[in-house]
Amino acid sequence: MIEYPNMVQGRFLARPNRFVAHVELNGKTEICHVKNTGRCRELLQPGAAVWCQHHDDPGRKTAWSLITVQKGNRLVNMDSQVPNRAAREYLERGGLGFVPEFVKPERTFDQSRFDLYYEAGDRKGFVEVKGVTLEEDGVARFPDAPTERGCKHLRELQAAAAQGYEAWVLFVIQMPDIRWFGPNDPRDPAFGEALRQAARNGVQVRAVSCQVTPFTMEIDVPVEVRL
Repeated sequence: MIEYPNMVQGRFLARPNRFVAHVELNGKTEICHVKNTGRCRELLQPGAAVWCQHHDDPGRKTAWSLITVQKGNRLVNMDSQVPNRAAREYLERGGLGFVPEFVKPERTFDQSRFDLYYEAGDRKGFVEVKGVTLEEDGVARFPDAPTERGCKHLRELQAAAAQGYEAWVLFVIQMPDIRWFGPNDPRDPAFGEALRQAARNGVQVRAVSCQVTPFTMEIDVPVEVRL
């Protein structure tokens, strides 16, 4: 389970650029680092309840990070750095159907650096992790903006599969209660086609939702994938 100490509830006011948000915290307007450079327009609506983490680090430009936001009845974790950590925990506890003997983050293969590499007996594989915060009517989608980098990762996963490695793309949906997951074809048709091609060529596609509180996030259950 990923835990966030020193969290304070506030009210979202504005996002002047990708990296910072103005949030009302303890009756004052604070500048908070946004740990997600995606658009997230459906989440960061003026007046939305948010939870921000305070940092006692004089070297930081801001003392706060925006972590969690309430959207309707759901809490959504917006931290784009946390899916890799959650995925590693999930892999190590057998979430993909086996318990690996060895897991290493950030392993290079050809022209890509995949998020996780594992060994389990004679099995060797790569896992590329994608955090998902876009949801509409209980359906989660990725990406929320065109991503050539994401397409490149899928092509490299196919190459790894062709060389005998196991290859996974794991979509970590940073919220609960998701009906199904699919590629966001209207926003990025190239990624959707690349994902379908990867699935036809040995890449295993898995999506999982998370249990989220204002202070924690943990991968919970598999979600149906519709390509």
